[in-house]
Amino acid sequence: MSEEKEPEAGYSFPKDYAAVMVHFYRGELGRMMIWRQRFDTTTHWAIIGMMGIVSFAWNHTTNSTFFFIFANFITYLLLTIEARRYRFYDAYRARVRMLESHFIFPVVMLSAKRLEGNWRRQMGEDLILPSYKITLLEALSRRFRRNYVWIFGILIGAWMMHTLVVMKADSPASFIELFCSNQPLPDYLFLAVLVSFYCYLAFLYFYGGFKRTALGEFQKRPSGGSWNI
Repeated sequence: MSEEKEPEAGYSFPKDYAAVMVHFYRGELGRMMIWRQRFDTTTHWAIIGMMGIVSFAWNHTTNSTFFFIFANFITYLLLTIEARRYRFYDAYRARVRMLESHFIFPVVMLSAKRLEGNWRRQMGEDLILPSYKITLLEALSRRFRRNYVWIFGILIGAWMMHTLVVMKADSPASFIELFCSNQPLPDYLFLAVLVSFYCYLAFLYFYGGFKRTALGEFQKRPSGGSWNI
């Protein structure tokens, strides 16, 4: 029994509808790219700010602990700003992906077959009442896994190397003493706060690993699915 062939042109729609949807797609794509540029800029600020503060702290021993604490604070502040911008980007990306999956894909395939779900109603409801598609925690996790895990890793590594090389810690006791110097809290309390903060960052990293991958993000192709041109 031969396989049933798909029709050559089975996806028809009014011309006015097609024109509106094409312009709508271009507009949403432009919004998405603007927000993408915004949170990419925030990453650049985080890298430049972190390197500037670390470079300044590396040349000072009296207030180095304060500078490293300040670098952690500024980096996390930029992470939260980037996560907020990422939520806007993700909302517009969801619209773009919906149009690509349900409107452009059938046109490319010349087939009326579409993905499940009443996507027109869902798109219309989102236009009337726009909403985020992910939580702030998930946005924090995604941006931390993508970029900020390396920034915080370099930051804590530079802090430890500064204590060993510049401040010349020669024993575990002196390392802790010098590492916690020049700050108002008791050493044990300061270490507890710092360890809690980095445990929270570790939670952000692993939290993103348990969440589903967004449909708009690039993924590995299945085994055997080559892309030949």
